[in-house]
Formats: sequence, C-alpha cells, structure tokens
Amino acid sequence: MESVAFIGLGNMGGPMAANLVEKGFTVTAFDLSAPVLESAVAAGCNKADSAHAAIEGADAVVSMLPSGEAVRSLYLGVHGLLQAMKPETLLIDCSTISANDARQVIAAASERGIAALDAPVSGGTAAAAAGTLSFMCGGSEEAIERARPVLGAMGANIFHAGPAGSGQVAKICNNMLLAIHMIGTAEALQLGVDNGLDPAVLSEIMRASSGGNWSLEKYNPYPGVMENVPASRDYQGGFSVALMLKDLGLAMDTAAGSASSTPLGALAKNLYQLHGGDPINKALDFSSIQNLFRRPAGD
Repeated sequence: MESVAFIGLGNMGGPMAANLVEKGFTVTAFDLSAPVLESAVAAGCNKADSAHAAIEGADAVVSMLPSGEAVRSLYLGVHGLLQAMKPETLLIDCSTISANDARQVIAAASERGIAALDAPVSGGTAAAAAGTLSFMCGGSEEAIERARPVLGAMGANIFHAGPAGSGQVAKICNNMLLAIHMIGTAEALQLGVDNGLDPAVLSEIMRASSGGNWSLEKYNPYPGVMENVPASRDYQGGFSVALMLKDLGLAMDTAAGSASSTPLGALAKNLYQLHGGDPINKALDFSSIQNLFRRPAGD
C-alpha cells in the first residue's frame, strides 16, 4: 500500500497527512479550505481539486471530518465517494461521529465490496504532529490488519475495539472521561490558588499523588504551569470547546440509546455549555474550562 487519499486537513488531519508523507506514502490531499490545502502541499502532499479527484488510483482513503453529516455526505448517495471507489480500496474514517453513522458508512461500503473501518483518534494536536496518536478501530479484523501500515505511520497505538462503530463508542467514552478529569483538575487547581498555593507546586504534588491524571501530566489547564500547552498561549489551538461539546453530545446520545447512567458526563456537558455560551470561549481549547473557576481580577 503506497498511495493514500487524505480528505480533511484541519488541526488534526493536516499533521496526520504530513506524517504519512514523511513515512514514504504518496498522499493526495483535498480540503474545502484553500489555506489548509496549501499547507498540506507545503508538507509534501499532492493537491487535488476535489474529493473525487483525490481518490483516483488510491490504495486507501483516509478522512478526518468534523461531523457525521459531513462523513455521510462525502461517502453516501449517488454522488458519494463509495460509488467511485474500487473494491480493492481501503476506507479509513478517522472522524469522531456517532457509532450509527459509522455503521451506516461501513455497511454501505461492504455492499460494494469495499473494506472499511472507523478509526477515531486520541492524543490531540501534539500527538497528531508527533505521529503518536492512538487509534480506536471498529470493523473486521481483516480491515484492521490492512490498515495497520497507514495507521502506524500516524500513531503509536492501534486498538481493535470491536465490530463496526466500536471505535466511535470507545472514543466517546474516552472523551467523556477526559472532560470529567479536566474539569476536576481545573476545579482543584483553582481551590489551591484561591487558598494561596502556587499552581505549579500543587500540580507537582497532585501528579505524584492519587489525584494524578492525564490533564496534570500532559495538558495542565492553569496558565504558566506547563510549556507548549494551550493554557500557556491564551488557550489558542488544540481541541476546541465546541468539539468537546460535540463529543459530549455524542456521549449523551449513546447513553440514552443504551439506558446508561452517566451523571458526571451530563454535568460535564452542562459545564462546558455554560463555559461555551460565549462564542469566544467556544473557539478556545477545552482546557480553558479553567476560566470558569477563576475569579475576575480584583476579587
């Protein structure tokens, strides 16, 4: 497998495509945004004028899109890519969408003899750039094995969660937990600061104690504590509040479908909705939830 079509080149897709190029794949890229498409070309990708043009001659098609609607629109229907893809082409959708949307696309691919899997990612923009993403895959064992060379060029961990749609279920479980421990971390840090503690010292204490978690280790939400994270650049870049709200919405929909009890997930969604009520906040990284607990200057 040498030729990959990559569709969707945003904060995650762009560096993922660049890593494929770096690992020796020939990548033909397409995105509706001209600036991000040009960035992909600068990283070594070939430019396509449309999604249909991108998949011509491709061994695999990788997509990283913002919603289930976008994924369905890309692949399904009389003008969808599935109608133009050859049976030997492998479809890898890395978008975070509902499990039902993923199952619908994979079933439609199967009807045309096309192997397909859902493979949403974890690790954020830093891992996308470093090529250390974790892929949570749903689909047949055969499809996962075929996808390993491509996924391995972009990530460090490849998990087979189960049949079609299982990757999406694993992803929303993970991101619901991420939201919960990010909120708890921000709340605890602010409690310490409000009582005179240095947030860097408190972070070190909690990291080495039973409160340790990924948010403290890799993505501290308090400004100035950790370098090279959004909190130290005014919460710019990274994984937006809007995207976290999308994932929490998917988690709540999934919970409703299985009659699962997720009170902390529901609370996390409500707090992110409260924080993201301001359009400016909605565009910030999700670690900006710290600002929900910080006191205004002078208080």
